[in-house]
Amino acid sequence: LRGFPFTAILWYQGESDADRPDRYVPLFRHLVTRWRADFGDPALPFLYVQLAAFGPPDAAPDERSPWATLRAAQDAALALPRVFVTPAIDIGDAGRIHPLNKQEVGRRLALIARAKAYGEKIVFSGPVYKSMEVRGNEIVLSFDNVDGGLLAKGDKLTGFAIAGADRKFVYADAKIVGDTVVVSSAEVPAPAVVYYGWANNPVCNLYNKEGLPAVPFRTSAE
Repeated sequence: LRGFPFTAILWYQGESDADRPDRYVPLFRHLVTRWRADFGDPALPFLYVQLAAFGPPDAAPDERSPWATLRAAQDAALALPRVFVTPAIDIGDAGRIHPLNKQEVGRRLALIARAKAYGEKIVFSGPVYKSMEVRGNEIVLSFDNVDGGLLAKGDKLTGFAIAGADRKFVYADAKIVGDTVVVSSAEVPAPAVVYYGWANNPVCNLYNKEGLPAVPFRTSAE
């Protein structure tokens, strides 16, 4: 295929690597840089799909969730230029490792390709974590790609876990305040870290008003 021109690369894979996320980080980055070298384009856009949700929902937050950790290993490639993530956290299937709703995955990939490979001025991403601020017993989260505002699909915002310096995570109360999300729990009077969508199959529902989901994240890895 090296003789053919490519406009972008779309990548969908990762399930079998969930038990070795540390190894996945350098391998995935090498894949990106090697393919760009092979095709003679160091700026070739690389679009990948985060692992979709899979398995039974967790009764309590699990910082060691293998699928969440592998999603973070995938996201390490975002340190490279012109690499873009497509979340699929909301369209997985608890009983199918390969979920059926590929049409929405394709639509989200196409939005990024249109924006980043073809230069269209369109909204291409859901909210992406930018920064946090501790305010007393709450953590205030700020995001990029808000695009018209944040919304929760459902009666209340879900998917957030919070912990203090002891890293004993509990599911948190969360509310949208303007373009931020305020997270707290009565069980964590001195919060230090927030995780969102951090589970094999999290129940999470933060979107922007274009209907694109927030990318799962953690405010601190340690």
